[in-house]
Amino acid sequence: MKIRFILNPRSGHLRHRPGAADEIRCFIAARQLDASLALTERAGHATGLAASALAGGCDLVVAVGGDGTMNEVARALIGTPAALGLVPCGSGNGLARHLGIPLKFSAALDHLPAGQVRLIDTGVAAGHPFFCAAGMGFEAEIAAKFNRLSRRGFINYLRTSAGAYWRYAPANYGIDSSNGRTDVKAFTLVMANCAQYGNDAFIAPGASLDDGLLNLTVVPPISLPAAPALVWRLFRGTLQQSKNVTMFAGEKFTVHREAAGLLHTDGEVHDAPAAVEFSVRPRSLRIVAPPVSSTTR
Repeated sequence: MKIRFILNPRSGHLRHRPGAADEIRCFIAARQLDASLALTERAGHATGLAASALAGGCDLVVAVGGDGTMNEVARALIGTPAALGLVPCGSGNGLARHLGIPLKFSAALDHLPAGQVRLIDTGVAAGHPFFCAAGMGFEAEIAAKFNRLSRRGFINYLRTSAGAYWRYAPANYGIDSSNGRTDVKAFTLVMANCAQYGNDAFIAPGASLDDGLLNLTVVPPISLPAAPALVWRLFRGTLQQSKNVTMFAGEKFTVHREAAGLLHTDGEVHDAPAAVEFSVRPRSLRIVAPPVSSTTR
């Protein structure tokens, strides 16, 4: 098996782990792997490096970084015989958590030779592939603010969210799906491929990575007194029990809003039109993960 590791040295915890590249090289040597390492230099670079790895005959391409790095590498592997490996080093690591991939650096490396290849779905939002979640509304605004921070992490995400809550105005959306038209006023609107954003925040409890469906979660305008209970449910994995939250699944959605605006895919922010189409490509990405019986929620 030929392997290429793609490391983003500016991603998440790797900013404080300057020896990560040497650790990977030592791992390669110790396991006597037919493997090489490439480092990203700018946003979007990981996709090109992954495409180069494919052209070089690699069977496994390992993203070492956060959700953005994962997305950049994975998008180059959609529909190919090569598999994605993950060494999660970001703030959320939603896909890795869903699959039960270890979050500790050394353990994540060790799981790769023992892992099994699974086929998972790929979501597409306005032409942008995503593997964990895509969203509009408040969370897209927060993703834009969060990505501009010099220091990230879960605590800074919470601080950014709390500060922006008071200034954000919920919007009206029209949702077309196989179930017909649904009109809603939403604080945030999420299209999920897996159960959680990351950090065990379960935005779509029960979502499956290989059922050929996307899970839509619509969170209505939230009053300050109601917010703590909703956040509690988010982290308890019981958001579906909230009578005000709308959830349903489908293969394709078109979400209409009053004007063009922001859209995020796995935390990366894009300008998107007023009408955004979401669709799924079933079982289109090969990924190395622990056996299904050992995965978490």
